[in-house]
Amino acid sequence: MNRTASQLDEASPSIKVHDLRHVYKGGHVALDGVNLTCGTGVYGLLGPNGAGKSTLMRILCTLIRPTEGSVELCGFDVTKQQREVRRLLGYLPQDFGGWRSHRVIEVVDTLAQLSGLFARKVRRARVEHVIEEVGLADVAYRKVKQLSGGMVRRLGVAQALVHEPRILVVDEPTVGLDPEERIRFRKLMEEIGRDRTILLSTHIVADLGAACREISILDTGRTVFSGSPAELFRSSVGAVFELITSVEKAELAEQNHEVVSRISAGGQVTLRAIASENGIPPGATRVDETTLEESYMAFMSARGRATVARQDGELLDMSSVMDTDEREIEEAVS
Repeated sequence: MNRTASQLDEASPSIKVHDLRHVYKGGHVALDGVNLTCGTGVYGLLGPNGAGKSTLMRILCTLIRPTEGSVELCGFDVTKQQREVRRLLGYLPQDFGGWRSHRVIEVVDTLAQLSGLFARKVRRARVEHVIEEVGLADVAYRKVKQLSGGMVRRLGVAQALVHEPRILVVDEPTVGLDPEERIRFRKLMEEIGRDRTILLSTHIVADLGAACREISILDTGRTVFSGSPAELFRSSVGAVFELITSVEKAELAEQNHEVVSRISAGGQVTLRAIASENGIPPGATRVDETTLEESYMAFMSARGRATVARQDGELLDMSSVMDTDEREIEEAVS
């Protein structure tokens, strides 16, 4: 294609993946017929470890060549037009840490130069703008090693945005962050996703937040769901129940059902869980409105994949890890 970045059609899909297949040496099939289309806004890529998310991210970022299929970013082929693709792409890897002994503004300025911004005045203005945009203006001259985990992630976003990419690819963005920092990060994604495409890959459902336009679920290298959060909600109608009971009966229910969350208070336990083939426990009631995480777990449970979907093997104890702001975010999502 003979198009430049300035000639791109704003209305056309930013990311188009068609029948993507990738097989590693040794025969492991990481991706098997994946299809994906993304426009402006935040798009979520969900799936357990081993689903193929990281392989897809690396292909989008031109780090590996796919075995079969096609991938285009703003109309440019990732295998044939890598230079054009990289100009349009910002990438925040899971393990971004910056240079610990350098100051925030130094890190962003250096990476801006590596992105091709050589004119000092233009680069300086752009660096200051993205630092302000991600909420780090007050710590611009602080060394990276003095930042909190959430600030380091926001620094990662700043370096990914400094060359004004049309597409931002974000891999497992909130691993290791506390609940408050996770909320801040989700709000930041919502703000910067208003005029660009953000593809956010995660196994933590709450990372997607209320701003997510569409969700694709990968499992064993295949696209098993693609649609809006509302469609995922509808797929879980009648599949989630709530049970308020004693600690002993709660433990019994946990043995027979996939429990998404539990709240312990006053000697009683409130469970939110997925109905099994045998229905729901005595005394439980089916819920009409589910959270995004519950809908995801119900979907994966119907596929017989609930165990791998709970990637960290953790049960959310809502009474201990969710503060008031976190509850508000969950309510906005649901």
